[in-house]
Amino acid sequence: MKKILSLLLMAAAMTACTNDDQYSWDEDFADLTATDTIHIGITWSGSAVSVTGDSYGYVSTDGGKVTVTSGTNKFLQLTLSGTSTNGSLIIYSWKKLGIVLNNLQLTNPEGPAINNQCSKTFVVTLPANTVSTLTDGTTYTEQTFDQKGTLFSEGQIYFQGTGSLTVNGHAKNGIASDDYIVFDGGTVSVNVADTGTNGIKVNDGFTMNGGTLAIGVSAPGARGIKCDARTTFNGGTLAITTTGDCKIETTDGVSDTTSCAGIKSDSLLTINGGTITINSSGDGGKGINCDENVDMYGGTLTITTTGSNNIGKPKGVKSSTGIIVRGGSFTVKVSKSWACDNGTDSDDPAQRVTIVGSPTTSTLSKRSVIIKY
Repeated sequence: MKKILSLLLMAAAMTACTNDDQYSWDEDFADLTATDTIHIGITWSGSAVSVTGDSYGYVSTDGGKVTVTSGTNKFLQLTLSGTSTNGSLIIYSWKKLGIVLNNLQLTNPEGPAINNQCSKTFVVTLPANTVSTLTDGTTYTEQTFDQKGTLFSEGQIYFQGTGSLTVNGHAKNGIASDDYIVFDGGTVSVNVADTGTNGIKVNDGFTMNGGTLAIGVSAPGARGIKCDARTTFNGGTLAITTTGDCKIETTDGVSDTTSCAGIKSDSLLTINGGTITINSSGDGGKGINCDENVDMYGGTLTITTTGSNNIGKPKGVKSSTGIIVRGGSFTVKVSKSWACDNGTDSDDPAQRVTIVGSPTTSTLSKRSVIIKY
């Protein structure tokens, strides 16, 4: 067994990790002591990089490009600071790790600013009174590993802290994870140009518990948040703006049209709390587009779509199975098409949304639905 473990540790040096299903976020990383954590500092100054605390030789540099390769079983914490317009960070690690963004201004003109190739837990900490910015290039140099956005992780991403982070995307997504994303704190702005795609792209679920998140996307067919699994809002403040028109792709003579959406969820979308504001102005743009139920228990949801319906239909909330409002404040207004579409063909607005309980305000029309408890 010891021999097998040793071989696995060696192989992990240049290989993305496998999921640790037994690992839980319940552990409080903020209270980890020095014996639990390996601390390494990385500071950029143009194309030069200085490294502190790396007694294990985990960090290698090539100009402003930094590679971290770790085989430790401990929590690896990287504190990142400085400024570079030609720098990047790629991480290969055997176990869970985190980065602390300490007034980091990092631009990679050839790909992601930060690329975590480990599928373990990845904690992004934004300390108080810090302002950091990550920017990718307009084109990505082809690599043998995934590069899906300015800030990309093969594993789960947890955002925490009270500082601020701006993520600028030019070629692909702003933030992307092949696992799930939990947003617990911080003030994060994601801006994706019309040459990019989504603000946040996540495979296995998105949860927002607190903090402030602002997303702006302008590409055709782009989504503020594109989640392939469940999407849950428990708290915090979210503001999304989409300005792109429909994206039309033709394959073998068959055209496929994709409209913009503030949130596109392929599974259940639940709102328990928090404040969500979505504005969409492009042709066919939608506020929320969900393949399963949109279920609201509390919080405040405000959606406005002002796009035309030349190609797509600019609906406020679209669900393939149901829109259920049980609490909170639900306000959806559109200039074209329907404010709410739950899959029914009925011309009665009351048939397009399910109201549970006795709201204090219930005003339903084709282009305006206001429900408040």
